[in-house]
Amino acid sequence: MPAAVRRAVPVVVPVLLAVVDALLVNGPGFGLDLAVSLIAALALLWRRRFPLTVYAATLPGIYIGYIWFAPMIALYTVATRRTDRRLLAAGAVLLAAAHFLPYPISAFSLADRRESGLQLVDACVTAATPVALGLLTRTRRELAARLDELTRSRAREDRLLAEQVLATERARLAREMHDVVAHQVSLISLQAGAVQISTADDQARDGARRIRELSVRTLEELRHMVGILRAAGADTEELTPQPSLADLPRLIEMSALDVTYESACDPAAERSEAVERAAFRTVQEALTNARKHAPGARVRVRVAETAAGGAAGLLVEVRNGPPDAAVPVPDLPGGGHGLVGLRERAQSLGGTLEAHGTGDGGFVVRAGFPREG
Repeated sequence: MPAAVRRAVPVVVPVLLAVVDALLVNGPGFGLDLAVSLIAALALLWRRRFPLTVYAATLPGIYIGYIWFAPMIALYTVATRRTDRRLLAAGAVLLAAAHFLPYPISAFSLADRRESGLQLVDACVTAATPVALGLLTRTRRELAARLDELTRSRAREDRLLAEQVLATERARLAREMHDVVAHQVSLISLQAGAVQISTADDQARDGARRIRELSVRTLEELRHMVGILRAAGADTEELTPQPSLADLPRLIEMSALDVTYESACDPAAERSEAVERAAFRTVQEALTNARKHAPGARVRVRVAETAAGGAAGLLVEVRNGPPDAAVPVPDLPGGGHGLVGLRERAQSLGGTLEAHGTGDGGFVVRAGFPREG
């Protein structure tokens, strides 16, 4: 059905019903009663724009012409478009009076009380029905509008949640990028620097120099990307797969540093994956920092169980001595996100992290985590 037809049907059909009602009640002979009835029927064309005026124009139709459809439809329209209850009550009283009182008024008589009572009841029902239906229709429209508003609000909330999840993923990616890629790239740069110093082959030395330059450039780009990604959201759960305490020996072996590893952890102890992951990342970041800022220094990594205040936990300590002056300092950029990220990770698990220099020119990173996290 075309849209124009759909819009015209609710306007034209009530008018046609009112015209048929006027012709059936008053007959085909033209007179005052038929004239006011047809005027009331045609006035329904403007009932949505001028509901009160149209309703007033239909009252003579029910009083003189004894038609029902036109005034009842007009009063229904008033009830759907006006919220003043006093106005609706007055309209219902007028309709009931026009229905109950005869035309002309001189013919009014209460001689037959039973008949008069039935007519009054009929008039009251005729007047109350369009008001009740109008209020019901308006309430239904308001509920539908409210439901539509709630649906749009839920859609907005879902969109905001999706954006928040995306920001969180970007922040997690930034954390993992810094922890994993920076460690590996700095290790590549260190190995390339060692080859550049030790080899006598000019071609190999030039290749090692290029590898170091590319490593430094990669770390600079990584620092820029980490800054952008970390600004997009907060950190929550970590990506998978993730390392644990069992991977620490291999990490230390691949670090190319002089590391002493001490582990006093109970292998059978139950710890959350988040705690073990945080412990691994703490050691990884501390080794990366030692490689960049204290080349040639001796490093001691200690992981132990704690029971501070009766609550079991995990202590991770990475301590390095002063740098060796004979070892060149690798030209590796620092983004400033490593220790900040470690502290945020520890705090999110209910733990603590401290990092500071030592009296002998070294540095210590110490983190404490609860067992459950």
